[in-house]
Formats: sequence, structure tokens, C-alpha cells
Amino acid sequence: MQIVETTNEGLKRAFTITIPAKSIAERVEGEVKKIAPQVRMPGFRPGKVPANLVKKMHGAQLHQEALNTSIREAMDKLVADNKLRPAMQPDVSLGEGYDEGKDAVLTVALEVLPTIAAPSLEGLKLDKLVVPVSDEQVEEAVKNIAAGAKSFVDAKKGKKAENGDQIIVDFVGKLDGVEFEGGAAQDAAIELGAGRFIPGFEEQLTGVKEGEERTITVTFPADYPAENLKGKDAQFDVTVKSVKVAGETKIDDDFAKSLGLESLELLQNLMRGQLEQETAGLTRTQMKRQLLDVLAAGHDFDVPPSMVEAEFEQIWSQLTQEAQNEPDPEAALKEIEAEKEDYRSIAVRRVRLGLLLSEIGQANGVEVTAQEMGMLIQQAAQQYRPEDRQRFAEYIQNEPLAAAQLRAPLYEDKVVDFLFDKAEVTEKTVTKEELQAAIEAEDAAPAPAKGAKKAPAKGAKKAPAKKAAKAEEAAPAAEEKAEKPAKKAAAPKKEAAPKAEKAEKPAAEKKAPAKKAAAKK
Repeated sequence: MQIVETTNEGLKRAFTITIPAKSIAERVEGEVKKIAPQVRMPGFRPGKVPANLVKKMHGAQLHQEALNTSIREAMDKLVADNKLRPAMQPDVSLGEGYDEGKDAVLTVALEVLPTIAAPSLEGLKLDKLVVPVSDEQVEEAVKNIAAGAKSFVDAKKGKKAENGDQIIVDFVGKLDGVEFEGGAAQDAAIELGAGRFIPGFEEQLTGVKEGEERTITVTFPADYPAENLKGKDAQFDVTVKSVKVAGETKIDDDFAKSLGLESLELLQNLMRGQLEQETAGLTRTQMKRQLLDVLAAGHDFDVPPSMVEAEFEQIWSQLTQEAQNEPDPEAALKEIEAEKEDYRSIAVRRVRLGLLLSEIGQANGVEVTAQEMGMLIQQAAQQYRPEDRQRFAEYIQNEPLAAAQLRAPLYEDKVVDFLFDKAEVTEKTVTKEELQAAIEAEDAAPAPAKGAKKAPAKGAKKAPAKKAAKAEEAAPAAEEKAEKPAKKAAAPKKEAAPKAEKAEKPAAEKKAPAKKAAAKK
């Protein structure tokens, strides 16, 4: 086997590999001898089929397998002998005109990972913005639960319904005087002011009394899911059967017990824990972004263009998909197109940070254990149909890059935690609003590495980082081992998730249809 380097420019490498026809032929002969005892052919005793006939029957398949094996071994030797660390899967092509009996000449092009000196962790300083949870916040959270669990009792005779009251009604909806499917309901409960029905429906029922009949006209939203109702004016004949007022919900041990808890104190402790967990997550987000800004500002090295392009395509795909869901998709696409270079700079930053975190982790023994990886695979497999989950697990185990992508977020968090432990952390007490403002400021203007284009400052225009490529994210580090060029097994397709409805389905599909036809999207 002959390996010749043809390109060595920056992070780009290219080679030609010549695999002698003789070595491929020897491999084929070895396989023929191996399978001959199992071959069955009429006129020959088992295991006695001549090798030339075995080769005639299975030669093409055996030659292709021998060629693939030879290419894999050649790539392993190329990577090992030249101490290469491919950034992405190498581009391997077999010379034109190759045929059995000829030397196989391969052209290999790849980009390698940059050599990164393990950074010094001395002098790393971070601010930790902490939001204490007050008794007032806990009390407000409990009150919100109580408000959501409120009950209604009959109002005094003759009371006019107002916002916050509940009315029980029968209604029939009509388009141009004709009832439409899904437009009728009996004993529908409507809480006035809750905004659960289409605009104008609840408002026109304010002031009704028990026994009153009223006809109202409403316009269905232009994006209402039922095609026959989009943007249409409809009339509803409404009969008010009763008016109810919200009953008082006393916040005490009995209320806590109605929620399945032993006491009010336990409910308060649970709410305090939830609030602390929420603010702790925000604190970590702010610290992580601050840390990555420090790392990005202090390190400047070339990154593989192929990795940047892959990262950019991922960002761009997410952005264009989100733009399609905007009220004015054309304007949204035009806006992100104007910021395209900013997003490309973010892709460079993310790749650089991913490589840097990987280097820090490897230099300091940070790793994702086999048990943790098993849990990641198990969690990810839940996205697939039960019959495909085992195939997904096998795919991850056989695909180094797929495994690296799955492992990357957890690995990154473990490296970040390691750096938190090494840093000199100054704790500062702030309000939740101040913490959120600090996160938004970092969203708007992430610190770029030297030479990278700076994202627009907050206030200048909508910052791209805030829409898709958040500053704290880093691209998954490339797998150290080169992917072999053999044909890969395809990953199983994910189970299609039901598409969320913007509004309730047409009444014909439901048990109590009419109520839903007027429901707000």
C-alpha cells in the first residue's frame, strides 16, 4: 500500500492511496476458502464445491466486500500513520475506471482539527448572580394555585354577569342564517374575561342575567383552523341558564389536602423549591454564558470550515423554519437574510468553543461514563416507535459522529461544571429582573473571538443570537477517531408527533362539539 500526501494547507489535507490489486485478490481468495465448506451446489457433495465455481457464483460480492475492507484498513492506516484528527468524515473517492484486477487508487480529502494548547485555568473569575426567594413570592405562587382551583356558586337572582363570573349557556351558531357544524352547545360554562373564546364572544355576554336570550355577532380569526369559518362573521343565539360567582378559596391545610398534600406548610415548601429551582437555572445560564464569553475572548485559532458550515446550516435551518411560522414569513426571512453573516460568525464562535471545551475536558480527565451514555441513548430512543428503539441504539453504537452529537450536551455541561469549580466565583444578590436583564444583554451581544465579526449591539437591531444561536451554546466537538468510509446503517425514522392544533377541532370530531367551535385559538 502506498500513501502520498498531496495537500497540506492550514487545516486541509489530501492524500492518494494506492491499494495493490494483488492484496485485494488475496483477500478474495481467503474469503473463497472460508465460505467454500458452506456452499451447496447440485452435483457436488457438501463442502466439495471447487473454489473456481464458488468464486464464479459469489465473486462480485466477495470482491466488493474485499475492496470495502481494504479501504477501511487503508483509512485506519492513513489516520494512524499521519496522526490525523479528522474534523468531519473524510471525502474518499475511488479513481475512475477502476475494475477488478487493477490497483485501487483512492483520493482522500479532509480537514483536521486544530492543535489547541490546553488553556491555563488560573485567574478565572466569574460573577454568580443569585436571586433569593422571598416569602411574598411563595405566597403569591400559592395564591395563583388557589386561583386556578377556584369553584363557582350560584349568584343571587337577577345578578348581571361581569368579568370573573361564570355563565352556563346554550348557544347555536349560524352563518348567513344557517347553522354550521360544531357551532352549538348545551350547558356550556363560560368564565367571562378569561379569554378562552374567540374575540368578542365573552365581551358581548357581559351584563346578561339568568333566563336572558341574546344574539351576538362575532368574527372568526383569519387563522382559525376550520377553513369554513376563517374570517367569517357568525351569529350566535345564546340562552343564559344561570349566572355563577367565584366562591372564596381559603388557603389553609384543607386546601393543601385537596391538592393531595398533607399541609399548607408542605405546599409552601414545594412552591419555594420550584421557585429556587427556576432561579437557579437562570443563574447557571448567566454564569455559563459569562464563562464562554471569557473563553471566546481569550482564544483565537483556525477552525475547520466544514464544521463551521455544518453548524451554520443547522442554525440557518432552525431560523428559516421559525420564520415560516411568523405572521409575515416573507418579512421574517428578509430580516434573517440581512443578518446572515452575523449568524455565520456565531457558527464560528460555537465551533471554536466546542473544540476548546473538548480540549479542556480531555486535558483534565472529564468524561461521560458508559452508564451516562446508556441513559442518554435510552432517553433519546423514546422519540421512536417501540419497534425501532433497539435499532436506534445499535445505530448510535455504530456511528461515532452520531454518538458524539448525542454525548456532546452532557459532556459540555460536565466541562462547564469543572470550570465552575476551578473559577473564583463572586456571589452577588440581585432581583429576578436584573438576572434576566443580564442574560438578555449577553444574548444581544455575545463576546466574539478575535477576528470574528461582532454581533449587533443591543438596541441597534434585533440581535441574531437572541433568535436562534444562543451565546451559551457550543457546537459538539468532533469525534477524535475518523469515521470509516464503509457504508453506514441508516438511523430509524422518528415517530411522527401529532401536530398541535392552534384551536379546538371542529365539533363533529368531539363529544361536546358546539362549545369548541367558538373557542379562542
